[in-house]
Amino acid sequence: MTSSGSATPIATDWSTTGVTELRNRYYAASQRKFVPYETPLIFRRGEMQYLWDETGRRYTDLLGMNLCVSVGHAHPRVVAEVRAQVEQLTHCTTMFYHPVPAHLAQELAGTMPSGPEWVVHFTNSGAEAIDLALMMARAYTGRIDVLALRTSYHGATYGAQSVTGISGFRHNVPQAGGVAFVPEPNQYRGAFGPGVQPYLDEIDRTIASSTSGRLAGMIIEPVQGYGGIVQMPQGYIAGAVERVRAAGGLAIIDEVQSGFARTGDAYWAFELDGVVPDIVVMAKGIGNGIPLAAVVVRREVADAMQDKFVFHTYGANPVACAAGRAVLRVIEEDGLQDNARLVGAALKEGLLDLQRRHPLIGDVRGIGLMLAIELVTDHRERTPATAQTAAVFEETRRQGIVVSKSGPFRSVLRMVPPLCLSMDDVSPVIEALDRSLVAGR
Repeated sequence: MTSSGSATPIATDWSTTGVTELRNRYYAASQRKFVPYETPLIFRRGEMQYLWDETGRRYTDLLGMNLCVSVGHAHPRVVAEVRAQVEQLTHCTTMFYHPVPAHLAQELAGTMPSGPEWVVHFTNSGAEAIDLALMMARAYTGRIDVLALRTSYHGATYGAQSVTGISGFRHNVPQAGGVAFVPEPNQYRGAFGPGVQPYLDEIDRTIASSTSGRLAGMIIEPVQGYGGIVQMPQGYIAGAVERVRAAGGLAIIDEVQSGFARTGDAYWAFELDGVVPDIVVMAKGIGNGIPLAAVVVRREVADAMQDKFVFHTYGANPVACAAGRAVLRVIEEDGLQDNARLVGAALKEGLLDLQRRHPLIGDVRGIGLMLAIELVTDHRERTPATAQTAAVFEETRRQGIVVSKSGPFRSVLRMVPPLCLSMDDVSPVIEALDRSLVAGR
């Protein structure tokens, strides 16, 4: 039986009313919850750093569909590789062999620090990859206890939720055990103020008081994403890893948001602290919007689970892996790491100028194209301006930019655009934010 290429297209209702009614009627409550704006925003197409809604209005994308679109919407190189693979073979389960995922595994391993022998396990999503990383650490060490950071976000699955340190992402159900939280070294509003040593000392105290004294590992985002773009200060990751390894644990680095050249100064954000992890989790931008994630891990750690297989149905899907291979090529060929560094620096300078002119901005932070402004009503007390942030956020949409409202108090505007954002975009973005701050204050 063959299928005709001239078949009648499947009808799609693009009206705001139609889409809204379908979602409200057929989406589960748990999937309807993740809606940022007061009224729906419907996107019909994208091209590089721009999006168009169903009415044809253009927006500058400063969110990258939650960092999933790394090299640009509908990037022609990615589209070409995906199309070629779809036309040849759409899926090949991992019980059979296919070269595309194997090549991507080799290429991802090649981005890691030299020394260890790195191997790769592909999953469907970042949360699944976090679950697998925790399982690997516990299987290898034979221990249970894991440290995680407050205001961290690692996913919404049962395991990933257990190491997520924001109450808004933790459902009112029993969480997986064996997790102790330590304060994040937030240099703006951290529990111990600026500095590194007090936060490292707290790791020692937590190991001594809230664990068995022997760890399976610690999981760290080098730059906390949903937590509000909180970059780990220089020396923190290295100091944390030293303490965790002394307690027998592994260093698990979550690069789901900060990886793939986003910070500009490094391909992987953990490199900025000079550490070599044991396990690295990556997702989101790895496939430029095509579902894919991976755990890249020292071979000896992965081998602890060799007696029983772990299966992720679409984890090594050749179409997704073709997208992943294209992403790696585009980052290199389009010079996107340098672009993230240069454009990110210009954008940050513009944000700092806004801070000088708008008392509502308490902090500007981030690196590369991973930036944020935190809004406060009182600079001395650093009181979160939650209501004002919501108003400014709504206005950004009217000004033609797409940002994210995040942080534990929903008082942070997060900017994590596709890495192809250009210098020509910087001034219009700053002007749109300026108007949004005036209108929303």
